[in-house]
Amino acid sequence: MLIVGAGAAGLTAAITAARRGVRVTLLEQNDRPGKKILVSGNGRCNITNRHPAPSRFHSTRPDLLERILRGYDADRVLDFLRSVGIETEEEDEGKLFPMGRQAASVVKLLTKECQRLGVELVTGCQVTGIRREKAGFGVESSLGSYRCRQLLLTTGSPAAPQLGGSESGMEFARSLGHRIHPPRPALVALESVARWPRRAAGVKLPARVGLLASGSPVAEREGDLLFTDYGVSGLVVLDLSRDASLRLAEGEHCELTIDLMPYWSKQRLGKMLSDRIDPRRNLPLGLWLEGVLHRKLVSIVLEASGVRCAGERDLNRKTIRRLVYAIKHLTLPIRKTRDFRYAEVATGGIELGDIDPERMESRIIPGLYFAGEILDVDGDRGGFNFHWAWSTGIRAGKSVKSFRA
Repeated sequence: MLIVGAGAAGLTAAITAARRGVRVTLLEQNDRPGKKILVSGNGRCNITNRHPAPSRFHSTRPDLLERILRGYDADRVLDFLRSVGIETEEEDEGKLFPMGRQAASVVKLLTKECQRLGVELVTGCQVTGIRREKAGFGVESSLGSYRCRQLLLTTGSPAAPQLGGSESGMEFARSLGHRIHPPRPALVALESVARWPRRAAGVKLPARVGLLASGSPVAEREGDLLFTDYGVSGLVVLDLSRDASLRLAEGEHCELTIDLMPYWSKQRLGKMLSDRIDPRRNLPLGLWLEGVLHRKLVSIVLEASGVRCAGERDLNRKTIRRLVYAIKHLTLPIRKTRDFRYAEVATGGIELGDIDPERMESRIIPGLYFAGEILDVDGDRGGFNFHWAWSTGIRAGKSVKSFRA
């Protein structure tokens, strides 16, 4: 069989199929396999998650998504990883990492197992065309033509094009009759037309952030928020970015509501600020607020509140309420997501209804299989996208016929 794409799903499928006696050729456009694996988790590789509930994955067909994941819990994936020599340890939120915290070692071990099993790995091979033939498939590439009876596409999504991400596999699938949901950037930072985030660029703090689309609440998350020259980033923004990306694509107006002090209720924060007022000291208002907020945020909060007192002795109940509201309800309009170069994953992909969820085989063309991010599934941050790649790679590798193809 022929596999196009030597990322997590492709390497897993190649190993699983080769262990069953299938002769496998694996084509990779980059000069080495697993480039996205190498950069994951800043090189530490958040390899999967202990709790891969279907709710942590997203698709237009959640029913089929759940069927694909059924039977593929963390232990099933960890058994596969151990079989190639990868041991793991758990960190916060169920995140699982290789014990050595080295993504490069993960790629080495997967590649070594491919070599041991006789998988032919061809790098620097750009696939340019796929056609259906009487006895299977014809594949044209920058290194020549290939023919196979079984073909597996694990070419991923357009996320991270600098690492080889593209829509090519989706376009090949479309040309062969499959439906495609347009990909959008996800797990990505957000850009704003507002200029004030630039003044706070580099400030990182825990925050509660809500997403509004056309004035209606969509989602709310809590976590680290990072202000940047272009808008906002940080884990809490990545968690909201999928919803923002899809709403923006529909032409909806999106904005964020930001609580800069999520662990303080309005009442408690108001009392704390009131109790800080010392008329004898009478600090300038900006300096007085620096005792509570990062200095880069002070002028932003003052502008949002409209409070113009000269010093702390001029504050009263009304101005304190306005400061509290500004601190806990800062708003930021969102113009767009950052582009695919900065996205960890993409939404969209091949319609799951065109795929047999047990076998990962096309319902349209027998002998054609799909796995990984090329499908209309994307996961939350925390190892879920890797879990999808390992799980679907194993399913596909188990499903291909064991005759030599």
